[in-house]
Amino acid sequence: MSRNLNLEQICMQVIDISREAGRFMQKEASGFDISKIEHKGKNDLVSYVDKETEKTLVKRLSDVLPEAGFITEEGTGEKGNNALTWVIDPLDGTTNFLHRLPTYSISIALMEDDKLLLGVVNEVNLQEVFYAWKGGGAYCNGKKIQVSPINKLDSSLVATGFPYSLLNKSDNYFKIIQAFVEKTHGVRRLGSAAIDLVYVACGRFEGYFEFNLKLWDIAAGILIVEEAGGKVCDFSGGNDYLYGKELLASGNLQEPMLEVIKQFWNKE
Repeated sequence: MSRNLNLEQICMQVIDISREAGRFMQKEASGFDISKIEHKGKNDLVSYVDKETEKTLVKRLSDVLPEAGFITEEGTGEKGNNALTWVIDPLDGTTNFLHRLPTYSISIALMEDDKLLLGVVNEVNLQEVFYAWKGGGAYCNGKKIQVSPINKLDSSLVATGFPYSLLNKSDNYFKIIQAFVEKTHGVRRLGSAAIDLVYVACGRFEGYFEFNLKLWDIAAGILIVEEAGGKVCDFSGGNDYLYGKELLASGNLQEPMLEVIKQFWNKE
């Protein structure tokens, strides 16, 4: 690392910051006016809550590591030439929030170059904070977590998401979903990639797959999955998942899940 960082200490600070931001979010949710929604693209929504939460996170995290840059969903802060970078999704599950569906989260990761150092995901309404730092294991509210031991599809529950843009891949993607519906206990779609990932990490899901994802959706959750003993890959089984927009995260089902995905993905 660029200097001797106490990742556990920094992680505890980030947890406190995420909780502060979560309290603001809950307060705003109780009286949110749906007319204040903005559209960034088709079904890609944003509100002042996303923006204000992000501003608060950037300000507070700048105090923790003044030398670190930022990659954020709403564009607050700058990446610059910094080796250390905070990656922030201030409200993962914005559509849920705007429709008063209480499944959304705050996702914060710290990277050095392309190496994940720590991740925090605050599932605001359940007040569950999932976190990990490199080499330190994964936790939820102070208790260590680990992935599910289930290694058969027919005993599993898996999750997916529906990207804002299916990029002309809808037929193949829905074939994959159908296959998992038939081969597992079921497929869930919560609407927050960060929550999907930490649910894999704590064993609530055996696997999660989605494509057309952004770095801020997944960075924190990826590290939490890995530190909980899980595996992360792209749809080819490779390592191009941070920026390649394809992600499969699993406990002990990587190979059988990949087998299903490869049957349909990238097929003409």
